[in-house]
Amino acid sequence: MKMILLRKFRVLILMVFLIACSMHIMIDLLPKLERHGNSGCSCSHTPSEEPQSWGKQGWPNKHTLRILQDFSNEPSSNVSSHSLERIPATGDKTQALKRLEHPGQQLRGDRKRQFMQDAAVTKNLPVKGSRLSALYEHPLYRRALPTLTDEDTLFNVNTDIRFDPKAAEDQAWTGEGTMEEFSPTGELTADSYPNWLRFHIGINRYELYSRHNPVIDALLKDLITQRITSVAMKSGGTQLKLIMTFQNYGQALFKPMKQTREQETPPDFFYFSDFERHNAEIAAFHLDKILDFRRVPPVAGRLVNMTKEIRDVTRDKKLWRTFFISPANNVCFYGECSYYCSTEHALCGKPDQIEGSLAAFLPDLALAKRKTWRNPWRRSYHKRKKAEWEVDPDYCEEVKQTPPYDSGTRLLDIMDMTIFDFLMGNMDRHHYETFEKFGNETFIIHLDNGRGFGKHSHDEMSILVPLTQCCRVRKSTHLRLQLLAKEEYKLSMLMAESLVRDRLSPILIQPHLDAMDRRLRHVSVSCSFAALCLAKSHLSDLSNRNKGNSPRFLINKSS
Repeated sequence: MKMILLRKFRVLILMVFLIACSMHIMIDLLPKLERHGNSGCSCSHTPSEEPQSWGKQGWPNKHTLRILQDFSNEPSSNVSSHSLERIPATGDKTQALKRLEHPGQQLRGDRKRQFMQDAAVTKNLPVKGSRLSALYEHPLYRRALPTLTDEDTLFNVNTDIRFDPKAAEDQAWTGEGTMEEFSPTGELTADSYPNWLRFHIGINRYELYSRHNPVIDALLKDLITQRITSVAMKSGGTQLKLIMTFQNYGQALFKPMKQTREQETPPDFFYFSDFERHNAEIAAFHLDKILDFRRVPPVAGRLVNMTKEIRDVTRDKKLWRTFFISPANNVCFYGECSYYCSTEHALCGKPDQIEGSLAAFLPDLALAKRKTWRNPWRRSYHKRKKAEWEVDPDYCEEVKQTPPYDSGTRLLDIMDMTIFDFLMGNMDRHHYETFEKFGNETFIIHLDNGRGFGKHSHDEMSILVPLTQCCRVRKSTHLRLQLLAKEEYKLSMLMAESLVRDRLSPILIQPHLDAMDRRLRHVSVSCSFAALCLAKSHLSDLSNRNKGNSPRFLINKSS
């Protein structure tokens, strides 16, 4: 009798074991069966789908949803303050999946609200034509550059640049039907190059791009329409940034949305611990263009599908492992970086759509080396210590005797950058870069502007210290600032008109636009003071010459 019971018990254990194995096999096969059954559907991927590209590369063949749910058990993983809009927590996973399958319906209300906001912005535009068009037709914006030589252009198209899609690593692109656009019979011409490469070719000693270059508008369109083929985390930096590669081999730096438009930087935050805002990067590009600097690489806003355009195409295992589904049924991830990369600061979509800025890459350092310079007016980045320029009112006199600020236009470029940062409220300008080929006689590249537009209720006057200490300003910059202070060329109106063209419009709320007008008045006062100081300096130099003394430092009167 005991033997019979023992045999029955063993058979029971074996049956339970077989049933458990069968269930695990079915769970692993279920996503594949669903994918085969829905092969004709062009809908977005749902969070439960397994990245197809990973399976091809021999990555762990596990049910993605189970892995993501394991992450959702971590504390504080339901942080959704960075979402485009909060979704009620009472919704279940079925509703979340339905939203993923029909993204058009979920965004319809957002688009309607966005249209109403855009309409409110356009009401402020002039009735007679465009303010921007009128501005760019003004004589101050039509000054021609010196004749460019081979030494003044970053690349010689005939020898330095060769674009051959066949030489690229991703051969899958050649089967997309776009090969003919870039590989006509015979040798490729510059006109047939992709827009990102044409942008690189147009860089010269004086500007990143020309005033009316149609390639820039085409490049901005590419940034929001080109298919994303791979994603990787950018090394270095305090906050998460992603490098996105497109179908046409172009690359851009993606900064995801961390704050809403209405949120201001908390008053107790230090400048070096502030969030980097995606809308600040977009607005900085437009402001730089309106000021006629043209030193910020093209930036556009894009609504990215975190499942289909990040998780499913990345080859970065470290990035992939940080994806999870929040209790609100939103797809979230946090990546790896020095600060704000944890489940407490996760980036969450709605349910998997997230805003971000895409900044076009500059030429590869192997082709065009750049030199990094320490900003003379760099802040201390310390909670208690102050920088030398904050305690020494004559600090600029030392700077003016130090290369490369003792000759040429570099000091004037620093003043331009100072004005640019003050209008944005950006205190985080510790370094800047220039193209090594052009030596010291070239412009400063205005990179990394994400900490601008943080406070519209406060004007940080310490940003203007370089201008007040040095009493120097470029004449053409001063004239353009006077022009932008006039009612017909009001800076806030020009910015509103320019920003409304971005896909994520509205980029800035009205208080930030009003703050730029207010700050422009402060800059005008400082520039007028600088002009008086310069006139006094010239009179002093003339007096020294008459007395036989050596003249004081005279800055280049470059326009």
